[in-house]
Amino acid sequence: MRTARLGPAERGQALAAMAERELDVLVVGAGVVGAGTALDAVTRGLATGLVEARDWASGTSSRSSKLIHGGLRYLEMLDFALVREALKERGLLLEKLAPHLVKPVPFLYPLQHKGWERLYAGSGVALYDAMSVSSGHGRGLPVHRHLSRRNALRVAPCLKKDALVGALQYYDAQMDDARYVATLVRTAATYGAHVAGRARVIGFLREGERVVGARVRDVESAHGEGAGEYEIRAKQVVNATGVWTDDTQALIAERGQFHVRASKGIHLVVPKDRIHSSTGLILRTEKSVLFVIPWGRHWIVGTTDTDWDLDKAHPAASSADIDYLLEHVNSVLHTPLSRDDVQGVYAGLRPLLAGESDATSKLSREHTVAHPVPGMVVVAGGKYTTYRVMAKDAVDEAVHGLDQRVAECVTEDVPLLGAEGYHALWNARARMAARTGIHVARVEHLLNRYGTLVEELLELIAADPGLGRPLAAAEDYLRAEIVYAASHEGARHLDDVLTRRTRISIETFDRGTRSARECAELMAPVLGWDKDRIEREVEHYEKRVEAERESQRQPDDQTADAARLGAPDIVPI
Repeated sequence: MRTARLGPAERGQALAAMAERELDVLVVGAGVVGAGTALDAVTRGLATGLVEARDWASGTSSRSSKLIHGGLRYLEMLDFALVREALKERGLLLEKLAPHLVKPVPFLYPLQHKGWERLYAGSGVALYDAMSVSSGHGRGLPVHRHLSRRNALRVAPCLKKDALVGALQYYDAQMDDARYVATLVRTAATYGAHVAGRARVIGFLREGERVVGARVRDVESAHGEGAGEYEIRAKQVVNATGVWTDDTQALIAERGQFHVRASKGIHLVVPKDRIHSSTGLILRTEKSVLFVIPWGRHWIVGTTDTDWDLDKAHPAASSADIDYLLEHVNSVLHTPLSRDDVQGVYAGLRPLLAGESDATSKLSREHTVAHPVPGMVVVAGGKYTTYRVMAKDAVDEAVHGLDQRVAECVTEDVPLLGAEGYHALWNARARMAARTGIHVARVEHLLNRYGTLVEELLELIAADPGLGRPLAAAEDYLRAEIVYAASHEGARHLDDVLTRRTRISIETFDRGTRSARECAELMAPVLGWDKDRIEREVEHYEKRVEAERESQRQPDDQTADAARLGAPDIVPI
């Protein structure tokens, strides 16, 4: 099966195809749930379309803690069903669906009380491991272990001696969330889904009460009224717009049976050498939990959990948010972190179902599927790890409105692009390095980002050996990856590449500004940019970074939001 390319030509063809013939299912929103829904629908044999107002995963799904986990803290809330479901999904992703993208990661949980805490926390982690194995997909991770204070400090010398009396170490998993979604979208397209980013739903088509499709504006080409607009008809429309769920429902004057509330979580990225540890850390705070997560040559420190009712597209991290994380992580670190250690900051919004509790950290992470009006299904809530279950439930609900027999969900047995043959290529990575002349460490980097699709990047490098060089100011990434993002992965703008296809925007102290021009010049031939367009993309990106830096100097959410809005979107939405 040939893999789908998501370049400019293919995007135009997808929009035209969606407008030409009625779809069975049109999915609105290409975060992890929307992308998963499109894959679920198309692999059941349904004519499927997927549209996204911005870039794949540009909302919540690129700004998470990057963890695939069962939700250890939900055991404490006695939410066993949610944990069991998430652990099964974690195992599936690690073992079958995306072993190239989802990797095991160890966490150390410092114990601060003798006796009872080891028994209490140890029982919880033991149950977590047991539920993982009983799911049938949890044998790939090591089981937890109990550590004395001396052994805990041996694996995590960064900790203060008086910050713990002992520790537990257990395993979860992690992924690059935005890369995962981009791969999910391409997988759906490979199976026949029509997909288009920068295609905004501006209204729904109605026949009486029934929703029969959507009016979609191609925001890349819509310069006047009626320009670049499409009527896409579909038997069922799935609203998978996350924190925008209520806004999307408002287009048909129907809020539905539930309300989605946004909770802001921010993360800091710091260099690896600032925290001396061979394991991630999980710490309790008065409001939630704090993670210190290994991330290549960096650590991710997060997260906060605060109500947010300001701009949803660009949630801003304030100075108070950053101080909160630094204060809490420094309470256990032998050598404290300072503002100068922070390479990157990002803020995301969790879509929580309102109604369960006033405190966002207590709101349920379970999901809901509803059919508020004929022809429209709404799916909301949930957590990244269980996206596949959410997608299955959404398509199951949509199928009720289709006058035809439809196959059952098969996504439990549909690996993402790059997964098939990944382990064999990984075992042969030294030979691949010798064959291509690319250092084995670079080959490993590519395999863990693209899996067996690495061959497509190697073809680009064979045709233009200059693409085998690293970026001048972001040496973790090869120049070929920038070209590939635009030609194969649907990247339309510099921001898409520096923020989501790569993580240069949070992994360098300059936040990607020193790489901006080189990347824009690499994208230009693929996307047909002239010199003026290159200048515009670079200038926009620099303004975006400055607005983010300014927002992070502000004392509270209101002033941070105002500062972040100082940089307009490259494409007005």
